[in-house]
Amino acid sequence: MEHSIRTGRLRLHGRREEKPVNTQRQIGNSKTELRRGPSAAGFTLIELMIVITIIMILVGIASVHYERSVQRAREATLKSDLQVMRVAIENYTLDKQAAPQSLQDLVDAKYLREVPVDPMTRQQDWQLKIGDTVMSPDQTTVGVEDVHSNSDQASQVEGTPYNTW
Repeated sequence: MEHSIRTGRLRLHGRREEKPVNTQRQIGNSKTELRRGPSAAGFTLIELMIVITIIMILVGIASVHYERSVQRAREATLKSDLQVMRVAIENYTLDKQAAPQSLQDLVDAKYLREVPVDPMTRQQDWQLKIGDTVMSPDQTTVGVEDVHSNSDQASQVEGTPYNTW
């Protein structure tokens, strides 16, 4: 009698006979049937709680970084808008020989497409500085000479209030 270990076949005098190979694990009684074996699928409650806790920590860290990047973007937009409006005020004053009386004058004269929205207050409520400074000897009237944000908040990065920029 020869026995082939790999195939589980038994040879008897030149004849092959199939011997069934038991690949399933036998479970002895009903109590052990309720227990999970090492190959059972699924997660325990503690495993799920650990994974959810790790996910919540990562979400918390990501949300802080997201808020900071949004704030930095608003500050960059504010600086850019202020620069554009200041250049427009200066160009209007030099071209017309009169300072604008409002930001709407800059829009009407096509120096700005529209009055930008203050990214800090999210409104078009800019703080205008009306001055009596003349930019050229031919200037006939005075008016808006600078613009600032109307927000009373301070920058967390620079530490200065937005209405002083």
